[in-house]
Amino acid sequence: MVEHVAGEEVLSGALVGGSDRFPILGGIPRFCHAENYTRTFGYQWTRFSTTQLDSRAQWGNVSERRLFAETEWPRRMEGERILEAGCGMGRFTEALARTGAEVFAFDSSVAVESNLKNNGSLGNINFAQADIYAPPYEKGSFDRILCVGVVQHCPSPRRAFEALVPFLKPGGEIVIDVYRLSWHCLLLGKYYLRPLTRRLRPETLHRLVKVHVGWVYPLTGSIQGLTGPWSRRLSAVLAVADYRGVYDAPDGTLRVLAELDTFDMLSPMYDRPQTIAEVRRWFRDAALTDVEVRPGHNGIEARGRRHR
Repeated sequence: MVEHVAGEEVLSGALVGGSDRFPILGGIPRFCHAENYTRTFGYQWTRFSTTQLDSRAQWGNVSERRLFAETEWPRRMEGERILEAGCGMGRFTEALARTGAEVFAFDSSVAVESNLKNNGSLGNINFAQADIYAPPYEKGSFDRILCVGVVQHCPSPRRAFEALVPFLKPGGEIVIDVYRLSWHCLLLGKYYLRPLTRRLRPETLHRLVKVHVGWVYPLTGSIQGLTGPWSRRLSAVLAVADYRGVYDAPDGTLRVLAELDTFDMLSPMYDRPQTIAEVRRWFRDAALTDVEVRPGHNGIEARGRRHR
């Protein structure tokens, strides 16, 4: 059923199959309810909709470089189909689309709306709002699956990973990352604040984050002799993200990133880091081959292939 069309794009209507009916709103099929455990990400990526987008940011293609460093995928992938689970506002979607592959990007939050605004003009991206536990695609149909910055924020990280594996073609590869569980977590201030902050309305928490960053960020940056990694470590203890010395970007950009990622640390309903041994167990039990699980940018990076 179609209600509103612009060119070849269906802006509103519904997808109907048997007794199931899924609305199309703003050009995006909606396979899950808008209000769910990811609602803070919807607020976050609406408020910071272009902050991490390489084509808008002043930080030298950080998202693109991180994507290909983590995945080790080729820069050209014409003829392939890539599923991006938990696409957010599209920082990695943009780079994936530029490989020439056909990209299927979904998110369970309204962040996918920001992704459509940012990347919809690229032409080779298909957007959906959907639950990671029930992706609305044909199983065995993707050459590659990317799930970065996502599973630790799901009610069950393992089940989220397991839900994606069946969508790989034989020989297809999945790449995920997840926060790492170790004794270092005891030094991260976010875990002492999150029992309160994750219960706050996003708008309320954002106001508090601005105040918190407003005093911690200049403090850790101004203490005599406390520079580089030590400044960032103190910031982490005080539950503030700090990228000074990490990204070559203007001071104003680094400050906005601090605000964004501090909110990102404190707001999610779930934050479930994993051990390397546990992630290896996921890949082993999923019967994947060519498995590699290692420390990485977000804590742990992992990849594996489905049997041919």
